[in-house]
Amino acid sequence: MGGLFRDRSFIGYALIVGFIHGGSFAYVSGTPFVYQGIYGVSPQVFSILFGINGLAIITGSFLIGRLAGVIPERSLLRTAVCIAVSATSFLLIMTIIKGPLFMLVIPIFIYMTSMGMIITSSFTLAMKNQGHRAGSASAVIGMLPLVLGSAVSPLVSIDETTAVPMAAILFITSFIGFVVFFTLTKEKTKRSRQNLKLHAEG
Repeated sequence: MGGLFRDRSFIGYALIVGFIHGGSFAYVSGTPFVYQGIYGVSPQVFSILFGINGLAIITGSFLIGRLAGVIPERSLLRTAVCIAVSATSFLLIMTIIKGPLFMLVIPIFIYMTSMGMIITSSFTLAMKNQGHRAGSASAVIGMLPLVLGSAVSPLVSIDETTAVPMAAILFITSFIGFVVFFTLTKEKTKRSRQNLKLHAEG
């Protein structure tokens, strides 16, 4: 575990999953009162909207599976993280100005699609070089979203008259994941790899 936590790249990918997937727990706990309490949708309509977002996650995972052999997986993850931040920033704006329901449903669907991409690609990249510690690595990745999700879920009820807390949590966790991607998961440049090789040979 010590070596695992010293692996900067692994920690980066694990935190991306932890924050962005963990943040999605705010969506799970917040949409019932947002959709039904604020926008007044029926239980039947709510179940349809909730189910559609389940399909969004499946779609995101499917896209990763189809594109991974064509586009580098890290590039796909970068795209997904950027999509998540863009979608949640738009969602936050819509909740602040009290936009119509469909202007919340669309960015949430896009966000959940990016979630499917992020979960799949982050796990693959994080596990790439784990070898004998793969079990511990998998456990850490599985634990983080639950821990962070349990921390953020209650925050959506700070003010049940508005959807802003839910949207703010989704944006903040997505933004943290975005920052983590570009700071902790940087791959070594070609020159750096050449320098390490020369140093080893010398």
